[in-house]
Amino acid sequence: MAEIKVMSAGAVQSMVTMLGAEFERESGNKLNLIFNTAGALRDRIQSGEKADLVILSQSAIASLDKPGMFVAGSRTDLGRTVTGVAIREGAAVPDISTPAAFKQALLKARTVAYTDPKAGGSGGIMFAGLLERLGIADEINNKAVLGKRGHEVAVSIADGRAEIGATFISEVLPVKGVKVVGPLPGELHNANTYTAAIPSDAAARDGALALLRALTNPATRARWTAAGLEPTFPGA
Repeated sequence: MAEIKVMSAGAVQSMVTMLGAEFERESGNKLNLIFNTAGALRDRIQSGEKADLVILSQSAIASLDKPGMFVAGSRTDLGRTVTGVAIREGAAVPDISTPAAFKQALLKARTVAYTDPKAGGSGGIMFAGLLERLGIADEINNKAVLGKRGHEVAVSIADGRAEIGATFISEVLPVKGVKVVGPLPGELHNANTYTAAIPSDAAARDGALALLRALTNPATRARWTAAGLEPTFPGA
């Protein structure tokens, strides 16, 4: 049986971990799961690190997809998630019904959590740009609680270090003690698709193909949805 090295963005971690464990039990293969931001993993791959399956943001995969980089036909969209606003379970729910209301909620909050854009996360880069667009980057960054990944953002809200935060909903749902208020409102709405591909030099190509089939099994679509990810692979 093979060991399959998977380098995956954190937005799909819950499903890759869950379905990966089932795949290990059913196939006898062993998974080496590495989770980080899409940007950090992209840089590692560009620097020559090898993997059997990579799962990054659609844009990160596109930036890597040079002739011969990936096995022909292996590039597959898995799921789409949206950026949501989160608070601690039981806290007063802020008004985020409009961009203006969301802006005021951020300004009123004592602390605001989001992913450090310097860590290479898609959500953090987007949110930093959003703060600039809203004209409140300085005010928010003076009270920001930055996480390296969306999971850390959710944890900082759960343990009370941050009053409000924004990250992909799929990264919030697995963390106990955090409530999703809703997606970013109106024109601030942000969605990101995550894509898998098998590098042409994968040492465990057959195992990676089998894992990719397991991740995109039509029978798992409802589970992807429950995890905050709209499945983007074909149904039954």
